[in-house]
Amino acid sequence: MNKTSHISTYCHITENAVSLDGNLLFKNTSGDFAMFMKSAYKHFEIDYPKFFKMDRLSKLAVLAAEVLLGHPNTSKENRNMAVVLSNKASSLDTDRKYQESISDAHNFYPSPAVFVYTLPNICIGEISIRHNLRSENSFFIFDTFNPGFLKDYSESLLHSDKADEVLCGWVDVDEDSYEAFLYLVSSTGNHLHNEQQLTKLYRTP
Repeated sequence: MNKTSHISTYCHITENAVSLDGNLLFKNTSGDFAMFMKSAYKHFEIDYPKFFKMDRLSKLAVLAAEVLLGHPNTSKENRNMAVVLSNKASSLDTDRKYQESISDAHNFYPSPAVFVYTLPNICIGEISIRHNLRSENSFFIFDTFNPGFLKDYSESLLHSDKADEVLCGWVDVDEDSYEAFLYLVSSTGNHLHNEQQLTKLYRTP
């Protein structure tokens, strides 16, 4: 018998602002992604030096997960949490940067530090390392936020007992545009986990 799933908490990061469960937590109007990330990192006291070596997509995903899940606590047992993310631009933001490093035959310098991020699911790896997750994970590409698919996929993980909870959502970076909407799905929570509710939460940060 299928269990009813719920959204227990959700985080929005739109350009210049971070909110949790509809409450604004942080805002920086610099308009620059790098400055926004740096100031948000300091504001939320993340203390994770590796953060600054990541590509922009991973920084956004890790920041959203940090706000949603809190700082990792190594004294706790591993959470059986799957991660299912999606976006529109894939890793294009990093792909462009890598292409620049190999396009000039006279200044050919392919950077391994950039190349490692030329897949969108690397940001899931960064979240998993940070929060010590060893469970199921997937990354999907859609033209727009696809609540129906994410709902069905995350519930299949819960109903098949492959995960106790699912970190799910949308993380997209493309040039000057960036957006993250992550939410946690489990057996308990304040919102029913359905397409209508997801659409409502996504559209009203």
